[in-house]
Amino acid sequence: MKKFLAGLAGAFIVLLGMMIVRTLNYGGQAPGIQVIELSPPPIIDTDNAANNLGEAIRYKTVTVARGDPRPGLEGPWLELQAWMRTTYPDFHRVAQRETVQGGLTLLYTWPGSEPALAPLLLMAHQDVVPVNMGTEGDWDAPPFSGTIQDGYVYGRGALDDKASMVGLFEALNALALDGFQPRRTILLMLGHDEEVSGSGAAAGVDLLASRNIVPEMVLDEGFMAVTPSPLTGAPMAFIGVAEKGYLSLHLTVTAAGGHSSTPPRDSAPVRIARALLALEENQMPSNISKPPVSTLFRAAAQDLPFTTRFALANQWLLGGLVDSTISAEPAGNAMIRTTTAPTMLLGSAKENVLAQRATATVNFRIHPNDTEEDIMAHVRRVTSGIEGLDISVAASGIRGAGASPVSPLDNIAYGVLSAVAHEMTDGAPVVPGLVLGATDSRYANALTDSVYRFMPAIVRAEDLRGFHGTNERITVENVGRLARGYAQIILAMDTAN
Repeated sequence: MKKFLAGLAGAFIVLLGMMIVRTLNYGGQAPGIQVIELSPPPIIDTDNAANNLGEAIRYKTVTVARGDPRPGLEGPWLELQAWMRTTYPDFHRVAQRETVQGGLTLLYTWPGSEPALAPLLLMAHQDVVPVNMGTEGDWDAPPFSGTIQDGYVYGRGALDDKASMVGLFEALNALALDGFQPRRTILLMLGHDEEVSGSGAAAGVDLLASRNIVPEMVLDEGFMAVTPSPLTGAPMAFIGVAEKGYLSLHLTVTAAGGHSSTPPRDSAPVRIARALLALEENQMPSNISKPPVSTLFRAAAQDLPFTTRFALANQWLLGGLVDSTISAEPAGNAMIRTTTAPTMLLGSAKENVLAQRATATVNFRIHPNDTEEDIMAHVRRVTSGIEGLDISVAASGIRGAGASPVSPLDNIAYGVLSAVAHEMTDGAPVVPGLVLGATDSRYANALTDSVYRFMPAIVRAEDLRGFHGTNERITVENVGRLARGYAQIILAMDTAN
């Protein structure tokens, strides 16, 4: 027995040693990331840029449903576009301007001196989400005032996405004013309805595809640097290399109906409730062994606690613990799996009438590891015991609603973005990430696999609550940082081979 216990202890020590070695070797950037030299940006007047953002916010380019703005209600978009021409004359002097999708989505072309070079496509959008009725008084400054106070620009669009739009214009106008002549053609696309379907960006991408344009990089909104990062508690810059897809399903049960005084057992609403409970208790499987999640954790490893690195490095044994720990937080759960969100319920029209038709709408945000077919198979499997349940796909109006491909990390584009993020954060880790929402750039995958989602800004974690919420705001410093960062990206992409 003593020999057995001694052997068992020895095996444990060897195993523990191997796991510690794996932990010490775990982490680091993915191989092939290019090191890029950055040029100093042009001079940007930060206060003036912040004032310009405030002015842009005052144009109420609000979209609520597909098809917005409705005919006759395009005024705020047309006024915003006239403001662009007046505010950024030097860029408008050197760039050709086109309109698509009824004249509301804009496409600018700044021709490069070397047409053989693949162009750079920069994207942002003009529209914003509405402010929930009754919450206007909860804001520290009126939501469409563009007020600057306490070092912040307040208003709907301050983060999503007029800050990007103004930052790009500030960078391009400053470069044009400096006499910069790009070698690589620069394209700027400003969608008008990203918040409801992105039909403008889809039409713009179709136009570029018809011209056989294959960009060297597509850059849109998405991630920024966050301080502190929820992963490590320290600053970290995230570059979106993929985004989740979108699928909604209708779960429907039909029944005889009748008076509520004589209810049957297992009625239509009860069966719908059982179906929702089955989906809640049987989530889509996670997989953190594949990019972009696997590369994110490896790149962030230097700032992770040893115990976290130990678990990540030894998922063959501790994978269940890793999964449960990450899944405990909604944002972490969304990062590692396709999420399941019941959002709408329909039943009877009156409280004393039994439902003849009960329907639940369930929204799935598709992880790059999954497909729509995977989700349908999962839902059918976990609800197979529920009698009379019909499953159908809800019409979303979103073209190409699957998850995007994962963009490469070993090309010029990611190297440039990584260099800008690294310099901007004074050396904080730069990691590839999965964007949980949808952006206009999902359409651009039809043009190139080098599609990235990154805004060169540093935001505090608490300010992220302003996205689509109350007190959306961005610091004045970040408005200048966006302009300088975009200018550096443009210059670096123009000189890199």
